[in-house]
Amino acid sequence: MVGSIAAGSLPATPAQARPATPAADREITFTVDGTITYGTLHIPAHRPGQKMPAVLLLPGSGPTDRNGDQPPALTPHTLAKLAGALAGDGVVSLRFDKYGTGRTGLGAYAGRPETLDYPAFVRQADAAYRLLAGQPEVNRRAVRLIGHSEGALTALRVAVTAEPRAAGVGLLQPLARRFLDVLAQQLHDQLAAAVAAGQLSRQEQLTIGRAVDQAVADLRAHRPPDTSAMPPALAELFRALGGPSRRYVETIDAINPASVAHQLPPRIPALLTCGTIDQQVPCHTTTQLAAALERAHTSGPGRIVLPGVAHDLTDPANPDVLASATLDALRRFMRCGARSPNVPDL
Repeated sequence: MVGSIAAGSLPATPAQARPATPAADREITFTVDGTITYGTLHIPAHRPGQKMPAVLLLPGSGPTDRNGDQPPALTPHTLAKLAGALAGDGVVSLRFDKYGTGRTGLGAYAGRPETLDYPAFVRQADAAYRLLAGQPEVNRRAVRLIGHSEGALTALRVAVTAEPRAAGVGLLQPLARRFLDVLAQQLHDQLAAAVAAGQLSRQEQLTIGRAVDQAVADLRAHRPPDTSAMPPALAELFRALGGPSRRYVETIDAINPASVAHQLPPRIPALLTCGTIDQQVPCHTTTQLAAALERAHTSGPGRIVLPGVAHDLTDPANPDVLASATLDALRRFMRCGARSPNVPDL
C-alpha cells in the first residue's frame, strides 16, 4: 500500500505534462437573423482530445466590440484581458462583435438601424452560446456566461433558457437596475460632481436634474423627450435615445434585471462584482440584484466587492492589466460548482 501511494504521488513526467496542442485563436462565424456574426474563439494549450470548460464573454453598452473596446476613443481591452486570464486557467472563451461593431456591423439591420431592438442582441448571444458549447475542445456541461456592464443583463437572459444548461453566470460591474434608471442616476451623479467642482450652480443642477427626470418619463410614455432645459450635449443624448435608438431603449428599459435573476435555474453558480471606485455602477446600485440572486437559490460566490477597482475591472494605478481583486473573484467563480477532473465528460 505504501508503495502504491508513493508511486501515485510522483509528478507527471515531462512528456506527460507537456501540452501537445499550443494555445490558439480561431476566427469563428455564425449566422443569426440573417446576419453573419464574427468572433474569436480562444483555445488554451491542451492535450489532444481534452474537453475544457468554456466561457462566453459579453460586452458592455454602446458600440463595444469583441475585445471590450470602442475604437478609436476607448480601448481598455476588457474582454480580451478576461479571455487571457481565463486561458491561463485552462478555460476556452468566445467573444464576438455584436450588432453595430467590428466586422459584424449592422448586418441585416443596415439601412434600418431604428428597427434593431434588445431581443436581437439576446438572440445573437444565445446563438453564440450554443456554438461555443458545440466546439470539439469544449466540455458542453461546463459552459458559463460572463457579461460586463450591460452585457451582464444579456448573460442573465441567456442563462435562464440556455441549452445546454449554463454551468454558471458571472455579472461583472453589471447593469443592475432598469436601463433608464441607471442612466438617470449616472447623470445626477455627474451633475452633483459638477456642482462640487464649481462648474454648475445648485440651481442649475436642480433645473437640469428635473429635465433629466422628465425626459426619462417622456421616453417611458413613448413621447419625444423634452430637451429644452438641457445643455447641448445632454440634449443630443436624449434626442438620440428618443430617435434612432428608441426601439432598443424601450425594449431594454422594460427589463428589470432582478426579475430576470429570479428565473435562473436553482443552484446555478452566480457571481456579481462591484468596484469601490466604479462611477458607472456604484456598489449600492447592485443591492437589489444581489438579493434577487440569493432568493433564486443560486450558489456562490454571490456578490464580491472589489476594493480600488474601476468599471473596466482594473486598478487605475495599473490600467494595463486586470486588478488582482478581479482575478481572484473570477477564479472563485470558476471553481464554484466545477466538476471534478476525474469525472468523465459524458
